[in-house]
Amino acid sequence: MDNLSYAQKQRLAYIDFRLMFVGHFSRSEVVEHFKMGLSNATRDINVYKELAGSNLVYDNAEKRYFQTDSFKPLFDYDAQKALMKLTHHLSDSLEALTDFKFPFEAPSQLSVPDIYTIATLTQAAINQRAVKIDYISLESGESSREIMPHTIVDNGLRWHIRAYDTKSNEFRDFVITRITNAKFSDTKVESHQDKMADNQWLRIVPLELVPHPSNIKYPKAIELDYNMSEGVLHLEVRAAVAGYLLRKLNVDCSSQASLESPEHQLWLRNSPTLYGVDNLQLAAGYEHYTPQNITGNNHVRS
Repeated sequence: MDNLSYAQKQRLAYIDFRLMFVGHFSRSEVVEHFKMGLSNATRDINVYKELAGSNLVYDNAEKRYFQTDSFKPLFDYDAQKALMKLTHHLSDSLEALTDFKFPFEAPSQLSVPDIYTIATLTQAAINQRAVKIDYISLESGESSREIMPHTIVDNGLRWHIRAYDTKSNEFRDFVITRITNAKFSDTKVESHQDKMADNQWLRIVPLELVPHPSNIKYPKAIELDYNMSEGVLHLEVRAAVAGYLLRKLNVDCSSQASLESPEHQLWLRNSPTLYGVDNLQLAAGYEHYTPQNITGNNHVRS
């Protein structure tokens, strides 16, 4: 490795990164990513084989290299940096992965999960594979589950995986640091377990955030903090993550802005828009509505 040029190390890092977090790559993808000739890509793949031949196997039918069960990364990965790269679609070659979109939402600065657990979940989400996990829940303790992951998300405090849970037969969020073991399963992912069947994920909720009418003496300061337009911050978020965002921003979600605590600097002025959102225990002050109470100016699209 010491005798290789910096540029070649970067190309090997790209191969290693793809194997680690995607599970496979093709010769043509290396060619396209680095805008290089086929013979040069072949040479780099052969160098990788010499350094870590047990990491990959070639499938003649698919014309693609796949990660082996004995895979050990050629490069060291810092979990926090890897999460940042995956979120922003970067590879360890320090170049954008414009040819690939990883199933990640937003970076986190706090909780740092195990790097191999991240890799397993990422591969499962990309390749639509089931995963058997050992999970420790606050409510039920330790249990074994089979999940079908589709996206890794930062909820404002920690990373979690959005997945279909075969135990509860519904889509749920699992905190990744509470997964003590994760292994691929041969179970086929059915259509009702796929991302496109996750209604809370597909539903987009419009939020109208304004300076709190009671807790803020000078609302202009809050308008500047959040770059509001005409005193309103308009956001569109997935229903599955709406509660997390509202908690992170300490938004008063009561209909009459009745929360007087000073940490509530924002008020959700269209709170009926949250009707039907699952994780509203995180929305401070939210009052449940019936469909008849929802005003016509609060739209939700799927």
